Amino acid sequence: MSSSHARGSHLLTEGPIGRTMISFALPIMAGNAAQSLNGSINSIWVGRYLGEAALTATANANNIMFFLIGSIFGIGMAATILIGQATGARDLARARRVMGTSASFFIGLSALIAAAGWFLADPVLRAMGTPAAALPLAEQYLQVIFLSMPFLYAFAFVSAALRGAGDSRTPFRFLLLSVALDIALNPLLIFGWGPVPALGIAGSAASTFFAQGVSLAAMLLHLRRKRHPLWLGRQDAHLLKIDPDVLRALIVKGVPMGLQMVLISLAMIAMISLVNAHGTVTAAGYGAALQLWTYVQMPAMAIGAACSSIAAQSVGAGRWDRVGAAARTGTMFNFLMTGALIAPLILFDRYTLALFLPEGSASFEIARHLNHISVWSFLFFGVSFVISGVVRATGAVIPPLLILGFALWGIRVPFATWLQPTLGTDALWWSFPVSALCSMLMSIAYYRWGGWRKARMMAAPERVAAPAAARAIAAPAEVPAQPPALVADASPDDGRIAAVAAKAD
Repeated sequence: MSSSHARGSHLLTEGPIGRTMISFALPIMAGNAAQSLNGSINSIWVGRYLGEAALTATANANNIMFFLIGSIFGIGMAATILIGQATGARDLARARRVMGTSASFFIGLSALIAAAGWFLADPVLRAMGTPAAALPLAEQYLQVIFLSMPFLYAFAFVSAALRGAGDSRTPFRFLLLSVALDIALNPLLIFGWGPVPALGIAGSAASTFFAQGVSLAAMLLHLRRKRHPLWLGRQDAHLLKIDPDVLRALIVKGVPMGLQMVLISLAMIAMISLVNAHGTVTAAGYGAALQLWTYVQMPAMAIGAACSSIAAQSVGAGRWDRVGAAARTGTMFNFLMTGALIAPLILFDRYTLALFLPEGSASFEIARHLNHISVWSFLFFGVSFVISGVVRATGAVIPPLLILGFALWGIRVPFATWLQPTLGTDALWWSFPVSALCSMLMSIAYYRWGGWRKARMMAAPERVAAPAAARAIAAPAEVPAQPPALVADASPDDGRIAAVAAKAD
């Protein structure tokens, strides 16, 4: 591989698997926490100083924004895997080809959404049933958010591409810049100061616009200055032409991964509806627990993303031994890191839940009770997330979608609905660990006996010259299907994870 590749990308196929995974996952987890904190701070400014109508307006508009961002989640993941496989295969030309087609796709799509959203903001908000008092404010806010979409989509895409190339630190650094700018600009643009006019609720959206735009520009300048192999300059304009094979892989493989987000969102809506039927006290307790769960799931999501990138590069390099090691190590880290968060939330729940519920609230004991039952589900959820990340790295995207869909809509929602006459509200809370445990067992079964090792993201690429010292590399479909199983062939060093996984099985 070229020296520029060595400088700009990070081969996840080398070095100790545990250290590689942790160093890759920690920036992702820290970035997720920073974004959550940013959202909370922005809500405080809007809610405390602009009033309830303004807070309702941002909540309605943000639902649309999160849907739009979530809708391209799967395509971003597909780009990550394609670039990861090319990086592992030391095929820089293929990685840059994927980069060019993906960039054109994301830029074109975001421009269309920005243009259409400016005119469709009002009818979309009305269709959502946005309260009349909040409607004008929500429209002001949402129109600016739509203008921010090209920056949001481009930032998300470039970050995904860099993670595929093995670099999670660069996206994290510029994400921190975006968060810091957003937090600083929010009060300035809302209330105005000196020559800066007071924009009210539109100022909150404008802070996102400027923060994302500046951070994206800074990250692109950084890649250009470093001569990163994925940077496409003027002389690379031909790479921006849509490659049909790459576009097909992005859509065919990305849409099922994006549908997982849709299934999760719909299931959460269904569960909230079931909880709401029991009154405000129960709903408030559930809402307080959800605030804690937002942070509990972060380690599993970060580790799953790390496993996906490591597995993608390993598939590209024909290192099936490392694919199996990523699954085992990721499962172990999930139990350790997620468990390290769950334990204090159980032991000190009187203090953590008090952050969201006033002392003496009738919802407080309900929140404690449901948290003791449900929070353990994130241990099982984490295993499913890790394994799904590994198998998707080969291009096997439909089975994880089916497993998730059955766990949520074949187990969780029916369990919570049909067992209420027998268990009362406990049926709602027990539906979380029961469905998560079933999802984990199905994921392990598919990992061990499914055909994911034969899947491909796209047609096998032509072989490229590799350094003499490098091992022979085959396209994913040409590599013998000999990856290790998750538990059965764990090495002596993996004894702890084998015991844990066997116990869960």
